[in-house]
Amino acid sequence: MTSQKPLAAEEQTPDLTRIRAAMARPEQTKTRPLDLHAYAHDASHFHLLPQAVAVPANAQEVAGLLRASATHRLPLTLRSGGTSLSGQAVTDGLLVDVRKNFRGIEVLDGGARVRVQPGATVRDLNARLLRFGRKFGPDPASEVACTIGGVVANNSSGMACGTTDNTYRTLESLTVVLPGGTLIDTGADDADARLRSLEPDIFAGLLELRARVLASPGARKIIEHQFSMKNTMGYGLNSLLDFDSPAEILAHLIVGSEGTLGFVAEAVFRTVPRLAHAASGLLVFKDLEAANAALPEIVASGAAAVELMDSTSLKVGQKLARVPGVVRGLQVEQHAALLVEYQTGDARELAELGARAAALAGTLGLAAPAGFSTDAAARAGLWHLRKGLYASVAGARPRGTTALLEDVVVPVPVLGRTCVALGTLFEKYGYENSVIFGHAKDGNIHFMLTDGFEGRDQLERYAAFTEDMVDVVLGEGGSLKAEHGTGRVMAPFVRRQYGDELYAVMRRIKELFDPAGMLNPGVLLDDDPTAHLRHIKAAPPAVDAEVDRCVSCGYCEPVCPSKDITLTPRQRIVTLRAIEAARADGDLALANALEADYNYDAVDTCAVDGMCQTACPVDINTGNLVKHLRRDAAGSLENGVWETAARHWGAVTRGAGLALTLAAKVPADVVLPANSLGRKVLGADTLPLYSAELPGGGRARRRPAPSGEPAAVYFPACVNAMFGPAADSSPGVQASFEQLCERAGLELLVPEGIDGSCCGTPWSSKGMEAGLAEMRARTLKLLRGATRDGELDIIADASSCTEGLIHTIEAEVSAPGQRSLRVVDAVEFTAERILPALGESWTRMDSLALHPTCSSTRLGLNASLETVAGAVADAVRIPDHWGCCGFAGDRGMLHPELTAAATSAQAADVAAMGATAHASCNRTCELGMTRATGAGYRHVLELLADVALPTRTLTSFLG
Repeated sequence: MTSQKPLAAEEQTPDLTRIRAAMARPEQTKTRPLDLHAYAHDASHFHLLPQAVAVPANAQEVAGLLRASATHRLPLTLRSGGTSLSGQAVTDGLLVDVRKNFRGIEVLDGGARVRVQPGATVRDLNARLLRFGRKFGPDPASEVACTIGGVVANNSSGMACGTTDNTYRTLESLTVVLPGGTLIDTGADDADARLRSLEPDIFAGLLELRARVLASPGARKIIEHQFSMKNTMGYGLNSLLDFDSPAEILAHLIVGSEGTLGFVAEAVFRTVPRLAHAASGLLVFKDLEAANAALPEIVASGAAAVELMDSTSLKVGQKLARVPGVVRGLQVEQHAALLVEYQTGDARELAELGARAAALAGTLGLAAPAGFSTDAAARAGLWHLRKGLYASVAGARPRGTTALLEDVVVPVPVLGRTCVALGTLFEKYGYENSVIFGHAKDGNIHFMLTDGFEGRDQLERYAAFTEDMVDVVLGEGGSLKAEHGTGRVMAPFVRRQYGDELYAVMRRIKELFDPAGMLNPGVLLDDDPTAHLRHIKAAPPAVDAEVDRCVSCGYCEPVCPSKDITLTPRQRIVTLRAIEAARADGDLALANALEADYNYDAVDTCAVDGMCQTACPVDINTGNLVKHLRRDAAGSLENGVWETAARHWGAVTRGAGLALTLAAKVPADVVLPANSLGRKVLGADTLPLYSAELPGGGRARRRPAPSGEPAAVYFPACVNAMFGPAADSSPGVQASFEQLCERAGLELLVPEGIDGSCCGTPWSSKGMEAGLAEMRARTLKLLRGATRDGELDIIADASSCTEGLIHTIEAEVSAPGQRSLRVVDAVEFTAERILPALGESWTRMDSLALHPTCSSTRLGLNASLETVAGAVADAVRIPDHWGCCGFAGDRGMLHPELTAAATSAQAADVAAMGATAHASCNRTCELGMTRATGAGYRHVLELLADVALPTRTLTSFLG
């Protein structure tokens, strides 16, 4: 079997008494088929279905689970980010989620050190360190999603850190829960004494193993050679040479142990300086050999990072939405490229490095012009190409195949020869779509195979290829794993790389720590020579064109607002695939069991905010999938209601505003019972839940025609007509923006008929296609006339409406020669046109807590938002845990639990700030953040008008 067959619903009910006994709350143990299939996938090519998923609240509960696992011989696997590529985070036993409740970060010594829990991502950690001019040493390409737990477990390195700033070298201490439940802080003064007292066998065993290795010159020579390179194959035996304290040896053995020796509850790292100046460039060569031949000179020039990409990488890169210009126009044949970056803390030194790099590039016989850029956007484009390469290439694989990524390292002088040898193996075994890329400066390359990996012929081909590949890499004095961890994929080959003597040492390490052998069995060490051929994922069934290219990399998960309450984008996709696979297999019981929970977990509680797309290397917007599912589920009655609403939108918005105004005048204990009853009758996903912080209704959007020539067409958001301003004393964003424009000498045209128009977002997010078409047609006709067929720009004052209008315009079928309509957000318009005209001569507020929105992020508006916020307050802070608030139009009123989960960490940040004021750039997001924090969030333009126009009056702007 190449993939584990999904269990039928009746088989997924193990006796979990022993598991639940270790947990404080029963709901922390998940056994629903939907949850099991949601967690059955990580970023690797392996697939195992867990018996149960536990979500412990703290290290003590993890200790209880480890004890239960050992006592009752229940295999247990720790799971954090799930971005590992070698199968370390899947199991057919108990899967323990140590991401959700372990995200703490504590900056120490002014940023020189940091204490961090395993669920925090590398990106979050670096964001916290940014203000101190420091960063985390390891720099993996998956930084957006990989977590510290996985970084420690795999001894992650990355693109620039090499072997000097990797996890092993920058670790100061860690707090580990051992399989017997013992908790050891290796940084404590009494760490050795505590280890000797509580775990005497481990204490004595580590000293014995150290003495054994030191007494063997042959063993020392192998260890010193292997760990002179990037190397994550087997256990970190270099710790037996590098340290004499058992606690220190333990700490550094845990690094790279892939969750087979214990649970890292927290770790303390030394950070490294964040070099403020960098220049990046892409050097294109005629082929891989030419690129590798140039490598010594490039490394010698002082390059901090040198990333290799072969011709397939470049071809796939040309299809990305944000492809760098040097790649876009290249006629790729056998070309290869090196992405080279120079880093320094001194601008003058960077200029010198850049000049030398440019001169060197001129001598390398490049196949395309090269240039080095210090521009942040240009550099980000190059690194977007490289960091998303695995998922991009895997996403472009032929349909019906699975992507398998390998990771090897050889001494740099033989890298070119190794690449040629691998290419020969690809041809020998018919792997036509293979790709090579990686960290050339360190001799570390990744290569990808795509195949079905099913049936005897395909598995025998893969087995034979692997044997030949192992011979090539070990024959060059390399390691079969450099940074992705041994996992399941290379566990059978550890003995071959190290020899019998050191393999026995590794076996003894496992026995000392985990005598029951229940902690992540099958990972890192496996005596079955065919273990790497088992449990390979079957090619996923097609479910929707938007998501079929998903390879489960998990990059989307940290930015998803529903990640802590229901499903993530990756989980929405893999569980939908599981439903389709169960149907295809005729397992209707499983399909029905999955579907029973899918609607709420995957569809109802999705914010369709598109934030997942901002992190996805292949540009997948899982929100579009959910829209399609909502469209397909909507009945004719619901579609008819929303189509009628589109035709009478002015009346609908006035009615909604009137209802809110009336509700605001009635005690909440009168409104809520009737509202709750209505939700029971009509459904929680149909009737919004009223809450006391909701304002009264807003004011009409219509305005008289301007007396002079308008600077732009103003399309005020209908949401501001439904939801009034946060305070009765505020005129709202429309009046504030109009007054700011007037002071700047700019006239605006609000189109006649505006009250009946909308950007279309409500219909789009709910999948109501007929109503969406009706509204888009009306709005486009209105805007074509008001803008004089595109002569004037359109200004929108809510970021989600700006995005909605852009989508409406993109959907327009234009007549030949027709000018495109252009939409500009009011915040961007203010930053570019109004602030320069006003002159900033006012007194600012002390401090402002700023909430960017998902739409402002997707549209690239956040720089303008911060510029305007900087004109409002002396100190502007974006919470460390900023993210989508999950209010999502009316989603936060239909499912308030979504907003509560999405904002809990951010709300704590905001409370700690003690800011003078609170701002965003979208009315419903302001409502969501007001509910979450208890602070009155207002549009940033309202606050700007407050400080810049302190003597303004309201009467002329009430419409």
